[in-house]
Amino acid sequence: MSLPPLRRLADGTVKQAGPLTGTRVWTVPGRANRPLAATRPAPRDLAPGEATRLCAFCQDRYLETTPEKARLVGPSFERVDRVPASALNDSVAEFRRFGNLFEIVSAEYWRVNHGFEPAADVVAWADDYLADPVGHDHISTLAAIRAASTGVAVDLRTAALDLVGGSHDVVVARRHVHDGAARDDELVSSGELTPDEHAAYLAFTIDAMSEIAAAQPYAAYVSVFQNWLRPAGASFEHLHKQLVAIDEYGPQTERELAMLEIDRRLYQYAVADLSVREGLVVAATDGAVAVAGVGHRYPAFEVYSTAQAHHPADHTPAQQRAVSDLVHALHAATGVLVPTNEEWHYRPAPAAAPMPWRIVLKWRISNPAGFEGDTKVYVNTIDPWTLRRRAVDELTRLRGEGRIADGIRIGDECAPGDARLHYAD
Repeated sequence: MSLPPLRRLADGTVKQAGPLTGTRVWTVPGRANRPLAATRPAPRDLAPGEATRLCAFCQDRYLETTPEKARLVGPSFERVDRVPASALNDSVAEFRRFGNLFEIVSAEYWRVNHGFEPAADVVAWADDYLADPVGHDHISTLAAIRAASTGVAVDLRTAALDLVGGSHDVVVARRHVHDGAARDDELVSSGELTPDEHAAYLAFTIDAMSEIAAAQPYAAYVSVFQNWLRPAGASFEHLHKQLVAIDEYGPQTERELAMLEIDRRLYQYAVADLSVREGLVVAATDGAVAVAGVGHRYPAFEVYSTAQAHHPADHTPAQQRAVSDLVHALHAATGVLVPTNEEWHYRPAPAAAPMPWRIVLKWRISNPAGFEGDTKVYVNTIDPWTLRRRAVDELTRLRGEGRIADGIRIGDECAPGDARLHYAD
């Protein structure tokens, strides 16, 4: 049975059906005003020097993460690659990229299931890293931690190759809390970055996507996501994105590719036009549009690139910045204490169908439970119209304070043409 994507019943209940997923969602009146912020322990005063060593991602604990693949330094975000262990503290990284110590898809997975062998330059890097006494100790320590966790020990050279040549990376921002913070709840989320910092963070992540795909020939897709705060799946309350190469697309991408075989303009008709028709456009830049999403298990914003390009790396710097500014603004409007997931979607390289780049930002403010498991109908406490109104009000306030990028059109300032997607042109 085909259901309309969005309808409001006489009592005020809103029923949704995800246009891309088919997920059924209800919003019941009276549940939208519950607090959004996650419950946290009482704030704790920070000891002198503690702000830069609160977790393993902090700048005074570089040796607790795997060998660094790249970093951005200084106000111009200059890139430095493969910093030796003995030189890690010679500069301060505004953003760092390194392999995840506990991978979702391990180096062994690629080696055993696909016969993957790292490229010659990666082998040379691993050998050079081990030749440095500091690097040797670093690899030894990490190999022991991984062996204790997995129950599988490997020789030190294999451990080094796996640690530097894996296909699950982390991109980490410098600050855990604000510079000069007095308490541990003064966290730096995506929305607490400046627009320029966020643009560098996003561009650095896009470069990592391309480099992982190039280094792992058996990968069909690189999943990119960000978990913020523990209720959203984060291990640390420290801003970071993750990139995971996988050898299949995943069912949602496969579903969308099948739908595109029927209608190449799927996203225009099913998402963008619906958003204009129902008054769900939140904001726009010259190159991207943000809408309140329909049919999500959690309140969600969808940011679409309006460019012709499909893969993030094929976007020009200006087109990447157009997306970044909207994503940053929505994170700022969300607030630092709301658990969120950020998910990237784009056309896989082997696929022929056109697919726009979009980033979905979800507020993880409820837990699906027995009702959802029994019926597969999900209760979302905030309907798309209410979500749009709240976001528009907050974005307007933030713009007045100069906290989001210039050039963002908000709410009714947006025109229908702002939601014109060009991916299938």
